[in-house]
Amino acid sequence: MSVIEVKNLKRDYETSVGIFKREKKVVHAIKDISFEVGQGEIFGLLGPNGAGKTSTIKILTTLLAPTAGEARVLGCKCFGEEKELRKRINFIFGGERSLYWRLSAYDNLSYFCDLYQVPEKIKKKRIADLLDMVGLSDRAHYRVETFSKGMKQRLQIARGLVNNPEVLFLDEPTIGLDPVGAKTLRDIIKRLSGEGKTILLTTHYMQEADELCDRIAIINKGELYALNTSEKLKENMDSAVIEVDLDLLKEDTLYKLKALENVTAVSAASYNLGHKLKIDCRNPKKIIPLVSQQLSENQIKSIVMREATLEDVYLKIIGGDCSA
Repeated sequence: MSVIEVKNLKRDYETSVGIFKREKKVVHAIKDISFEVGQGEIFGLLGPNGAGKTSTIKILTTLLAPTAGEARVLGCKCFGEEKELRKRINFIFGGERSLYWRLSAYDNLSYFCDLYQVPEKIKKKRIADLLDMVGLSDRAHYRVETFSKGMKQRLQIARGLVNNPEVLFLDEPTIGLDPVGAKTLRDIIKRLSGEGKTILLTTHYMQEADELCDRIAIINKGELYALNTSEKLKENMDSAVIEVDLDLLKEDTLYKLKALENVTAVSAASYNLGHKLKIDCRNPKKIIPLVSQQLSENQIKSIVMREATLEDVYLKIIGGDCSA
């Protein structure tokens, strides 16, 4: 059953450009995208800054009206039936927003429970359970201003669950967190999915999306470019990557490698001890001997073949254009 349904969704913004002579300009933030999300699924929405991810989430969470198309969550129209829908969903931002720093963790959750009209007989136990889930029971009565970034973000997860939502929207939930804090949050997200909650997640961390998401949509400049499981997206690359570590890198090396049949892209990076090459190719087993031959005078230190990663897929689809 589809919990989230997006059909031919569009969102335009009108702005003014120019200094002396102002002209109106229409920005197409979302251009006719469609997708569905099933119950209990973790659905990833990936794309560069300005791709339309946040506008899509704002529409789905009833914060923004679409210009055209249809968006439904739990069978409710996101624009027109928002009062019914808001009781059943919640939205968690990345960073340290949406908390009252001078209140304690407990008082923050109590306040948001009251906003969602959680009955008093349920509220006390729910707050205790949520604080325990995010590992903050021992800091329940400390002010949030004394918390680390990771603790604040875990409390935001708890804040987003006070109304026991059926659908949870997470906008870059692990941004700025250290590896331990990020892993803790990923474990919480997996647990929530295991309990049957539907989660729509945006992130710039490809490994995080690969680990968490059942399916992934990649959007850019308001358009949907790809939609599938991470494994299928990687399989559809029909390619692999050869990584080479060199002592020397001659001027014509990249040109010679790009000229090889079945080589689709070559990039190089220099560091203190030498140079690293990344060669995207098809039929890598046939390519490796040719690469070794072309690099015979460059003092190869190592050469490794690996399967395409989600980051490779993302960069190929977006085309390395992260300025959108």
